Amino acid sequence: MFWKLNKKGLIGLLAVVFFCVASVNIYAAETAATATQTPKQVVEEFQTVLLEVMKQGQSLGYQGRYDKLYPAVTRSYDLNKIARIIVGKEWESLSEKQQAELVDVFIRLSVASYAHNFKEFAGEVFRFESEEQTSRGGMVVHATLVIPDGKPVRFDYMLKEKPNGWSIINVIADGVSDLALKRSEYTSILQRQGFDALITQINAKITNYSKL
Repeated sequence: MFWKLNKKGLIGLLAVVFFCVASVNIYAAETAATATQTPKQVVEEFQTVLLEVMKQGQSLGYQGRYDKLYPAVTRSYDLNKIARIIVGKEWESLSEKQQAELVDVFIRLSVASYAHNFKEFAGEVFRFESEEQTSRGGMVVHATLVIPDGKPVRFDYMLKEKPNGWSIINVIADGVSDLALKRSEYTSILQRQGFDALITQINAKITNYSKL
């Protein structure tokens, strides 16, 4: 009986060890795969998920689209860096708690924006055009959203490389920079009305996206 009990314990221990090792190996493999993705692959992977969500847009509803897009947006975009760029020099004046709160609300805003604006599918297709390196070591991936019976939309994705791979830091749609628009709007609110007012307005925009 003593041997049986210890044998069971040993088997259980080995199972736990095996599970932990397997989990580490899976995580390492996923991290390596992400790190080796080219800028083009990062963009195209995100576009694939976006089109899939659009195709299911009406059946998923807003929350369903949000839930499916959240991992794709946070994996493809460097939202921490984007949040810092948007508030510019004001970032250093924020406490660590405020910085974390700003990043969190900005992540939710980014996902909410996609969930709201890409909710229907009418045969749209993303077409890769070209890619080029910037003078500061970044990459720009040029793509076009082809809309049947509509005017195509040009997208320029700007990416920077981090230790764990390439990430999108800005999207320019038909010459209009999303980063520049947000920086102009949010920096102004932060300077004139303060941090709490900025968070309140961003949360209001997120709520509005969920209702439209």
